[in-house]
Amino acid sequence: MGDPYGDIVAWIITKYFVTAAIVVLVSEAAKRSDKLGGFVAALPLVTVLALIWLYVENQPQEKIANHAWYTFWYVVPTLPMFLAFPALLPRIGFWPTLLACIVITVVCFGLFALAVRRFGIELL
Repeated sequence: MGDPYGDIVAWIITKYFVTAAIVVLVSEAAKRSDKLGGFVAALPLVTVLALIWLYVENQPQEKIANHAWYTFWYVVPTLPMFLAFPALLPRIGFWPTLLACIVITVVCFGLFALAVRRFGIELL
């Protein structure tokens, strides 16, 4: 009979390894091709992994479905960042652009959360 604590730690390490491998895959693909890197990054790989982890860990179907539902609504206000980043990068440099995009995303998220609240979708 295995050690339950050891099994939990092994599972968490496995999840970290697989998830980290996806991030490395995206960055390596981006080094070889801007389009391929962008395509792989745009795939909902982290969400798919999270859904798999929730399912394998016997989470209720409602929790899994809610994860996908809220992921959709949280992705929408991040999209302006992807337009702002290439426009700002040559003007202000990497770190200021990254900071500006974080601010843009937070502002867009707040405004979006207020807008969808009218339709009964609570994001905050």
